[in-house]
Amino acid sequence: MTKLAVIYYSSTGTNYKLAQWAKEGAEAAGAEVKLLRVAETAPQEAINENPAWAKHLEETKDVPIATNDDLEWADGFIFSVPTRFGNVPAQVKSFLDATGGLWFNGKLVNKAVSAMSSAQNPHGGQEATILNLYTTMFHWGAIVAQPGYSDPSIFGAGGNPYGTSVTVDQDGNMQEDVEDAVKHQAKRTVDIAQRINQ
Repeated sequence: MTKLAVIYYSSTGTNYKLAQWAKEGAEAAGAEVKLLRVAETAPQEAINENPAWAKHLEETKDVPIATNDDLEWADGFIFSVPTRFGNVPAQVKSFLDATGGLWFNGKLVNKAVSAMSSAQNPHGGQEATILNLYTTMFHWGAIVAQPGYSDPSIFGAGGNPYGTSVTVDQDGNMQEDVEDAVKHQAKRTVDIAQRINQ
């Protein structure tokens, strides 16, 4: 059975929801899935200034935190992260920076990986965030399993070939219907991981 780690960082819940859909899609494709969150490293004072952030952190406190052991366990990964000035959040960068030992020992080579992102406007850096995340994966020697235009659901979700992306309004509501695209992307990632491991 293909093992997939769905790893997300979410301050107010969007990428948590995307990750949940990815988990459902991957399980429907027959994978064993771990849903994992990147550890929160922001100061508590900053979190407390945003009630939605504090609420989401409390609601998801029981979701396991992703570790290098999870990366080594998995045959593939799906990352879901919000954009921060066209790049990944600092919390995610810290997580990735701690994978040096796995990288050095070739433990991440030939693992399938795919990514998703969100921002508050349609051109808020989602594509750049995904591509910047993939840069790390190229260094790992992982195989990027981008969705391309492999399913009609991608067009319905806004047409991002690099990975599903979504726009979120000030109240946290997703502006595009991306659930089907996320599930397709997850199934495709499982399929690529299976092909690599045959």
